[in-house]
Amino acid sequence: RPRPSLPAAVVGAGRGGSAVAYFLQQHFGPQVQLDVYEPAGVGGRLATVTVNKQQYESRGASIHALSLHMQDFVKILGLKHRREVAGKSAIFSGEHFVLEETDWYLLNLFRLWWHYGISFLRLQMWVEEVMEKFMRIYKYQAHGYAFSSLEELLRSLGGDAFVNMTQRSVAESLLEVGVTQRFVDDVIAAVLRSSYGQSVLVPAFAGAMSLAGAQGSTWAVEGGNKLLCSGLLKLTKANVIPARVMGISLHSSEGKALYQVHYEGREGQGSAFYDMVVVTTPLHPSRSNFTFENFEPPIADFPGAFQPSVTSVVHGYLNSSYFGFPDPKLFPFTSILTTDTPNLFFNAMDNICPVNISAAFRRKQPQEAAVWRVLSQQPLDKQQLKTLFRSYYSVQVTEWQTYPLYDAAKSLPPIVLHENLFYLSGVEWVASSMEMIAVAAKNVALLAYNRWHQDLEKIDQKDLMHKVKTEL
Repeated sequence: RPRPSLPAAVVGAGRGGSAVAYFLQQHFGPQVQLDVYEPAGVGGRLATVTVNKQQYESRGASIHALSLHMQDFVKILGLKHRREVAGKSAIFSGEHFVLEETDWYLLNLFRLWWHYGISFLRLQMWVEEVMEKFMRIYKYQAHGYAFSSLEELLRSLGGDAFVNMTQRSVAESLLEVGVTQRFVDDVIAAVLRSSYGQSVLVPAFAGAMSLAGAQGSTWAVEGGNKLLCSGLLKLTKANVIPARVMGISLHSSEGKALYQVHYEGREGQGSAFYDMVVVTTPLHPSRSNFTFENFEPPIADFPGAFQPSVTSVVHGYLNSSYFGFPDPKLFPFTSILTTDTPNLFFNAMDNICPVNISAAFRRKQPQEAAVWRVLSQQPLDKQQLKTLFRSYYSVQVTEWQTYPLYDAAKSLPPIVLHENLFYLSGVEWVASSMEMIAVAAKNVALLAYNRWHQDLEKIDQKDLMHKVKTEL
């Protein structure tokens, strides 16, 4: 006899929604029937903009080499890594460059040592220790283990030390291991402004993930990173419904929880019933006016706010004089990071390549019109654009509330909202990266599967490293 179907809804078709749909289908098999609700278009923040008939990533541009789930998605979907086009970076203080990358690796190391002593080695050791412990998650997930809270997940990887890293700043943690204040102010601040648009007061765990991405080799998907989302949803044969979910109300049928999803689409309002729901869009009041009805006790409000973030994709001629290079031909950098200086009106800017790079492609010379992506907290006014560019053909601005406004005092959001109602986006309060969201998606799918089949041995197990070694 065919097994009874399991109607499940996923709210959101971005990085988290597409990954959790894939993992749910992988674990539950054909019994799960997936509806994915998405009002704005598949891909979420993995968006592209078009300049001169070419597409460019506007956010979510690079993926770390150790992102094993993302690497798997690329293989499964038959996608390719985008060809890398080399370029040099520098850190700008608003008046001069405090650190410049050269073509010579040893010279770069010498400059780091000359400016900052062995701070960069101490940083590397700290990041490597965090990453080595974080990589345990892949073993746990391969053995089917899941965690019912973000604290349990972190504790299983790095004990209470990992949980504490969500409560104290990255600056405090690095100064403790002997990294100098100057290195924190120049280099760490520049990396965090470019990734999270925030200062060195972000929590240590989020900081470590961001710094791992800045240190290691990164890659991107040929044709655009959003192909991962559309590809995974196609693979799962999920039914994508172009509608915004307004809320969820709880009912029960034969003693089992039944969730009614209320949505609004092009043809007005509607609703549908599901045995399981995963919410992958942020539930914070500043981001959504989502309602929960009939839940007892009521589902609490989610504290915290989000960081406003602006991406300006500018096609124009860089004003290299502003950076101390009167002759644009001599400007050597393709990526400019910035220190936390009060008068600086942008966080980072880079000369970007299209999502499709042909073998003949070459990066534009600094004196030519190129496509630059400028990250800032506020939209750039005409005067600011004039400061950065001698002249420009077009400016495309995307405003979003991208990352949590990290505040070390907040507790982490829950994963389980009700019996078979799960929340994925809370993981961004631990760290926000494509791989972190894929890890959380796999965890939610395993958690849902283990709870559905009452396999409680696989949830929140202590001393997992020992258990996994024994199983191996």
